[in-house]
Amino acid sequence: MKAFLIDPATRSISRLDLADGLVDVRNAIGYATVDSDEIDDNGDRLFFDEECFIRAIPGAGRFRVDNLAPVAGKAVIVGSTAGGTQFADAHIDETALTRRVTFL
Repeated sequence: MKAFLIDPATRSISRLDLADGLVDVRNAIGYATVDSDEIDDNGDRLFFDEECFIRAIPGAGRFRVDNLAPVAGKAVIVGSTAGGTQFADAHIDETALTRRVTFL
């Protein structure tokens, strides 16, 4: 599945291909404790470490998508169906996502 990795430490957004769904999301983020927020009406979701501010890792960086709460550390954008329960290709493209991400 087409997805995107947001890395605020390097201020980069890069394309990922996920084969194992949530397992790959957790591996890309680096933690098993993930949560997600919907970023638009087409099913794209932002997955992030739900303990990102508790961990307080130096140099992890922070970012936000649109007006969502800021996130610390890496995150993944992936599409979803069935109310967010099944993964799919992300609908957003890298150019549009880049315009919506603000590195803090």
